[in-house]
Amino acid sequence: MIRGLDADRIRILQNGTGMLDASSLSFDHADAVDLMAAERVEVVRGSAALLYGGNAVGGVVNVIDSRIAKAPLTGMNGSLEARMGGAEGERTGGARIAAGNGRFVLNADAYSRETVDLRIKGPAVSDRLRAEAAAGNRNVAQELLDARTRLPNSSSTSSGGGLGGTVFWHKGSAGLSYSALDSEYGTVAEPAVRIDMKSTRWDFAGEVFDLRGVVSGLKLKWGQTDHEHRELDAGAVSTLFRSSGHEARLEAVHRPMGPLTGSLGLQLGKVDFSALGDEAFVPQTHTTTRAVFLYEELPVGKLKLNFGGRLERTAARSEGGGNVPTGQVVPRFGAAQERSFSAASTSVGALYPLANGVALTANLASTQRAPTATELYANGPHVATGAYEVGNPGFDKERARSLDVGVRLRAGPKSGSFSVFHTRFRNFITEFRTGADRAADGAVAPVDVGGGMTAAGFEILPEVAFRAVPAVFTGFEAQGRVRLLDRGSTLDLELRADYTQARNADTSEPLPRIAPMRIGASLVHGREVLSARLDVNRILGQGRIAANELPTNGYTLVDASASSRFKSGPAGWEAFLRATNLLNANARNHVSFLKDQAPLPGRGILLGLRASF
Repeated sequence: MIRGLDADRIRILQNGTGMLDASSLSFDHADAVDLMAAERVEVVRGSAALLYGGNAVGGVVNVIDSRIAKAPLTGMNGSLEARMGGAEGERTGGARIAAGNGRFVLNADAYSRETVDLRIKGPAVSDRLRAEAAAGNRNVAQELLDARTRLPNSSSTSSGGGLGGTVFWHKGSAGLSYSALDSEYGTVAEPAVRIDMKSTRWDFAGEVFDLRGVVSGLKLKWGQTDHEHRELDAGAVSTLFRSSGHEARLEAVHRPMGPLTGSLGLQLGKVDFSALGDEAFVPQTHTTTRAVFLYEELPVGKLKLNFGGRLERTAARSEGGGNVPTGQVVPRFGAAQERSFSAASTSVGALYPLANGVALTANLASTQRAPTATELYANGPHVATGAYEVGNPGFDKERARSLDVGVRLRAGPKSGSFSVFHTRFRNFITEFRTGADRAADGAVAPVDVGGGMTAAGFEILPEVAFRAVPAVFTGFEAQGRVRLLDRGSTLDLELRADYTQARNADTSEPLPRIAPMRIGASLVHGREVLSARLDVNRILGQGRIAANELPTNGYTLVDASASSRFKSGPAGWEAFLRATNLLNANARNHVSFLKDQAPLPGRGILLGLRASF
């Protein structure tokens, strides 16, 4: 979540192309990537984010691995890593190796992780939800009501790996990689429901540069994903989600036209999705995307301007309730239908240096986003989030205009930034609790015969409906760093704060799941062989809540970490320790759908060892 925005407004990429898994469908669907394999994670905002779609209005998070090499290698290098501990009892091991002859590079990696049920402070269910359950307003599993110190059904296992090869020549490179992930984890909304997720992915990246003519370079990226997500109820498959798709991006970098530099490109993509089973909440859908985009930079004296633009055509087709691969008819999905949307987005950014190390920044954007297939066609029970979800096929595209301005400071070890932002949506699509109940078979306001079940044996769930409302998001972000000590070792103080307020522009009612204000400070110690940090973060309570939403108490998280680096034989070693939630606070993340039955982890200490050669 960035500045109150999440889901389809934050594009999650792997190596520059869409993840194309089921994670954007719902928040219980894990991203099909493991950070053990990641080389770095980039966050992109502003004009450059438009290169990746109108659904990147909140920003882009790009997870980059090393399976396709970025530079030639002669010889061999690699790393080994092991971790143990934490509030989840993590046991993780991973290895990576790369070998090259100056022209061809081969990369391989593998990892495995296992966790137990999460250690928590106190009861799993909050006092507020417990009171709602006692009054008969919410249906909460007795196992969760009884749970203390451990969060039932929160354990997980995962394993994966990848193999990639890259060839380099005088003016370019091309690489191909294959990766696979197998993960099994619990859903705490339903103590008997587990998720079995399997995902495979192919990636290609190619580049040529120093071309003659107007175009000086070409970059091509392509990704294809096959994703399967099984919801297991008491060991039996209740719902099977499948998502397969591809995305391709061709970007042409043009030669400087006077002071103007930049690129233009083309993006094509397709995703086929199906959900099979009695508790499928989205019909079989097909989504295609075609887009052209432009990004340019222009210095004007001291002023640095950048601007981006994107034209996009999206079609989302539902097969309805009668065209299910198993032959099963699901009347609640209605007839087959298709919606098409044309979206145009533009953005202009500026940076102006006021003095040495001080600069003003500004960014103005107008973005349009096509609704997702889930927002359009959802109509069914989703046990993993404990809700009956309802979409609206009549939604128009989402429109937003945003402005943020700020100041940046950098002078040696001192740095800081402060920015304020304001975004106004014409029709902001999000989920609202309606206050109504639905049975898993779709019946409205069913009769409860005991145990949260209907006479026909269907589970009763709260209704959550997608609605489009005019919305305003306003807030600020601030951070700073100063050096307190510099005598052989360094000691820095970091300060940070952020706040977002989001409301219905017509009624001034708060929007659901908006994070409260956060304030933090850190002491960071640095030395050649030893580094350490202490983090203190205060998250305020959230009382500005939407209808049928529960408030959240404030809490303080204290974390600490230390690492030591040393050399032994041909390898460089790093031993590290991470302590989280040292005060063992009972903390609940307000943006979580399950915050009142799944608190954040309690106190945990993790040990790790990494070797590089």
